Amino acid sequence: MGRRVFLVVLDSVGIGELPDAALYGDEGSNTLAAAAKSREFFMPNMERLGLFDIEGVKELKNGNAALEGAFGRLAETSKGKDTTIGHWEIAGIISEHPLPTFPDGFPQDLILAFSERTGRKVLCNKPYSGTDVIRDYGKEHMETGALIVYTSADSVFQIAAHEAVVPVEELYRYCEIARELCQGAYGVGRIIARPFEGEAPFRRTSRRHDYSLTPPQKTMLNILADGGYDVIGVGKINDIFAGSGITEFVRTSGNEDGIEQMISYAGRDFNGLCFVNLVDFDSKYGHRNDTDGYAKALTYFDAQLPRMLEKLGGDDLLLITADHGCDPSTPSTDHSREYVPLIAAGPSVKKGTDIGTRSSFADTGATVLEWFGISGGIAGKSYLAELTGR
Repeated sequence: MGRRVFLVVLDSVGIGELPDAALYGDEGSNTLAAAAKSREFFMPNMERLGLFDIEGVKELKNGNAALEGAFGRLAETSKGKDTTIGHWEIAGIISEHPLPTFPDGFPQDLILAFSERTGRKVLCNKPYSGTDVIRDYGKEHMETGALIVYTSADSVFQIAAHEAVVPVEELYRYCEIARELCQGAYGVGRIIARPFEGEAPFRRTSRRHDYSLTPPQKTMLNILADGGYDVIGVGKINDIFAGSGITEFVRTSGNEDGIEQMISYAGRDFNGLCFVNLVDFDSKYGHRNDTDGYAKALTYFDAQLPRMLEKLGGDDLLLITADHGCDPSTPSTDHSREYVPLIAAGPSVKKGTDIGTRSSFADTGATVLEWFGISGGIAGKSYLAELTGR
């Protein structure tokens, strides 16, 4: 068995507002604390690893059992609170400027260019909820074949289409066209295919696909891949990094599938990084202000965690973190500017270690590289010595 790191991003599981949260309209946000108010919330395994010993969520702690992992919290240095910037920072890139957003919809010259290239008219072109937009524009789309284009508070250009009107491969091609057009001042972080099906009320399918900007510089993924290590992406990791530095990937239909894929990889012999994104916390529950659904998803992850822990060998390191917040209890349905947790487990981890508050998500990328004997090349300062006590 090779030397391995499993890096798991619980998408949007923030643990309390950052000092600059007011600049983003996110004062008072605490995604984990909001979910913990639900009767559906139960995370004893993460508690034993140290989750509720982290500053900002200590009031959620229930017992005083001996801790089995290490813990801490990470601040975001980059300007932004979206998936792309969050993951890029985890992998060692500090973004000095936020990705562009379009609160009034996309400029007409961009929409006209997109319409000309695709041969289809455009509906909506406003910030919108993904479920509401197909409710309000789905019938017109079915009648005319026009594409539903919308955005959000995030840096995204989203295209919704019914699979009976626009086959999913054709929708993907339209997204590739949008990705070519959305550069420079229009360089949104992600183009997102949003296929849906059925009759009104329509339902979105699991065949979502993201098309991200290519990272502007090398990340820990590129450094590992260039060094001959395996870099495995599970979920939307390959999409977030536009395939850069990924040696193998598998897309997933949601959290349950992502967890099963992660556990499957834990039973395989590889030498390198398995980077996992569990998206449902954010896409299904945070953005829909579904606190109970969010809590159920966290409870499910926690219940499956022992299956993962039992597969960790002597040269394995498990790191669990997040990329931003998305507090389901606030009026906003957008991401929130929050600290994120860091939980570490594995035979080499010094149990009960508190690494404190770190200044950047990038410290995780630096830690992953140091696990493989690599230093430098990205932003961030490794916390491996604190985790292992060596």
